[in-house]
Amino acid sequence: MAELPKVDKIWMDGELVDWDKAQVHVLTHALHYGSGVFEGIRCYATVDGPAVFRLTEHMERFERSAKMLFMDLGYTVEEMVEAVKETIRVNNLPSCYIRPLAFRGYGIMGLDPIPAPVQVIIAAWPWETYMGEEALREGVDVGVSSWRQRGINSLPPAIKATGNYLNSALARIEANQHGYNEAILLNEQGMVTEGTGENLFVVRDGLISTPPVSDGLLEGITRDSIMQIALNLGYDVVEESLVRTDLYTADEMFMTGSAAEVVPVRSVDHRVIGPAGPVTMDLQETFFKAVKGELPEYAEWLERV
Repeated sequence: MAELPKVDKIWMDGELVDWDKAQVHVLTHALHYGSGVFEGIRCYATVDGPAVFRLTEHMERFERSAKMLFMDLGYTVEEMVEAVKETIRVNNLPSCYIRPLAFRGYGIMGLDPIPAPVQVIIAAWPWETYMGEEALREGVDVGVSSWRQRGINSLPPAIKATGNYLNSALARIEANQHGYNEAILLNEQGMVTEGTGENLFVVRDGLISTPPVSDGLLEGITRDSIMQIALNLGYDVVEESLVRTDLYTADEMFMTGSAAEVVPVRSVDHRVIGPAGPVTMDLQETFFKAVKGELPEYAEWLERV
């Protein structure tokens, strides 16, 4: 993966600071205990200038995650939406990836995070495709991980928390070592949940299926977008529990996420599903037209910078 490109400014606790000066103390609570929440958001270049995809919904989810960890962000959703736009403008970015992060800062040490102050940052930088342009066209090879998804009553996937993603990191390391592009995690009951940073869908006999949130996965905003697009295009979509073999017998399979966007899956555990199928490519094409402002029916999803 390419080195993170630098831009001029990062929004940090209400101020725009130089990229290289956006720093924290080594005894910051979140560095030691994973006490933070975050979002991943994309801004796309359109004929009317930069537009952020479903920005308000992302910041509402950010606020919900913080609430579940008893973190007072100190800013309203509307203020954070404007801060995102300000960060994009000051860095003169026509398109970018955006990372809001709230974390417990410096001041105390110990497992109880409540006494530690809350800090909020928003960074944005140019970032093209997460898995590469070829992946969007040809698909990726994935493997079911030996690591299970964190339990809904242990580290709830509904909270987009920094500490939660150590689980994803373990699965991704294993996938890479086994020659896969990505991993799929099962829950403790053996049901399919999600990838390390993506939701997933299977297509079989014309029906599009995706695991329900209750099986232990993040309620993805791109996931919701694809479900709406699919219904608008006339496809049948259901949320249903899936087992490992449902992936092997799929006619098509794809993964969705703010970073990954819409990526076809070429194989699972070396079982070939095939090249990107017609349903997947129809949804992917419509999604990219929507985020680039080419479809008026989805204009409300775009917040102009």
